[in-house]
Amino acid sequence: MTTWPILSVVTFLPAVGALLLYLLARGRDEAADRNARWIALWTTVVNFAVSLILVARFDPSQAGFQFVEKAPWLANTIGYHMGVDGISLPFVILTTALMPFCILASWKSVQLRVREYMMAFLVLETLMIGTFSALDLVLFYLFFEGGLIPMFLIIGVWGGPRRVYASFKFFLYTLLGSVLMLLAIMALYWNAGTTDIPTLMHTAVPRNLQTWAWLAFFASFAVKMPMWPVHTWLPDAHVEAPTAGSVVLAAILLKMGGYGFLRFSLPMFPLASHDFAPLIFTLSAIAIIYTSLVALVQQDMKKLIAYSSVAHMGFVTMGIFAGTMQGVAGGVFQMVSHGIVSGALFLCVGVIYDRMHTREIAAYGGLVNRMPLYAVVFLTFTMANVGLPGTSGFVGEFLTLLGTFKVSLPTAFFATLGVILSAAYALWLYRKVVFGTLDKPSLAGIKDLTFREIIILAPFLILTILFGVYPAPVLDMSAASVQQLVTNYNQAVSVVKAAALLH
Repeated sequence: MTTWPILSVVTFLPAVGALLLYLLARGRDEAADRNARWIALWTTVVNFAVSLILVARFDPSQAGFQFVEKAPWLANTIGYHMGVDGISLPFVILTTALMPFCILASWKSVQLRVREYMMAFLVLETLMIGTFSALDLVLFYLFFEGGLIPMFLIIGVWGGPRRVYASFKFFLYTLLGSVLMLLAIMALYWNAGTTDIPTLMHTAVPRNLQTWAWLAFFASFAVKMPMWPVHTWLPDAHVEAPTAGSVVLAAILLKMGGYGFLRFSLPMFPLASHDFAPLIFTLSAIAIIYTSLVALVQQDMKKLIAYSSVAHMGFVTMGIFAGTMQGVAGGVFQMVSHGIVSGALFLCVGVIYDRMHTREIAAYGGLVNRMPLYAVVFLTFTMANVGLPGTSGFVGEFLTLLGTFKVSLPTAFFATLGVILSAAYALWLYRKVVFGTLDKPSLAGIKDLTFREIIILAPFLILTILFGVYPAPVLDMSAASVQQLVTNYNQAVSVVKAAALLH
């Protein structure tokens, strides 16, 4: 491995970039704004390049944590402990890869307090990578909660007309769930005498504590995902957030909930996870069908895509708690795929919003006549959102359905209805916006994709098709870690079942 702490470099390089912004890009003139944009862009590009070293040196055949860094911290009470495995590395790379595009997407649209905006994004990147890399519960909690602050500012300062309401709703919902998680972390520390995650994954937690700790962690992760019925903050946050804020929210912040289930709920509380699996299946099935029906009646493009995100996350939770190899692997893949596809869909909405300054579906129609290139790009991402074979959206949904089918036939049946409904709302949106006659005078002069927008959307397009046809890069990277997780989970459950039969 490397002799230098590569994971810490990838985690904290954006924070260093934010510090550079603070020191170098002072002033309120055009030159300072331009400097702020370029410093932020180069920081994120360099960080992505460094993170690729992680991929190059990662050994996918090893199930354990790699690039591990350990140092005493806070008078030896809490350890600075970082590392990634096949489950967390895809999310680290997804984060570093998306950030340059978020900066590019904000290049023209953000004109107010540019330096502070870019600093908020860079600090957010550090906190998101830290969440996926932390191997100490307290360290994880600090990163996990810290991410709320820059996102709160991004929505509250640079958002739409109802930004203050949306940012406070987002903050209070997620904070309330996380307070319970903090209590569970303290209970785990009192039980095991450590907050070290790899140690806790191999520590037997008493059945009673498992139940309460599972519920406390669930409260936090369910809001973050977000699962039905604690999803109501998401549409407001998406509608009011600037385009890049929506991309980060959908592509990465939502994944922290699913990652939390994989890192904590299944390995640390296997018996409670097994006991509560029917509850998760029920909530997931409701989320998939209900939010798909709600998406059908939306008049705002961002709101429709936000509700579709809740439905897609329903497939993730369903797959994870199926506890099967296909279900868990599908859940990981679906989160990566959704990060790419939903991020791209929000960028597509941003493209026409920058031109027309409205997200109302009724304000558009016939765009194919003036924006043929945009129509092709938007169609590809719409089809991936539906889960068309040949796109990345299909692989994750199919694997989660396959994994769930082995465990719960009714859940898989209802989830499949959601696939049909997703086609209904996604194709309805596309027909309303892109097809039809171009009879609105305001759209007569609308321009097709610019060179900058093509550069932003092209990588999303390539990855959506590539992972749809050849999903091996993600599946192979996570295979060993997923296999170990599923094996340990099933062993713990089968031991208890055998003991119950003996009695």
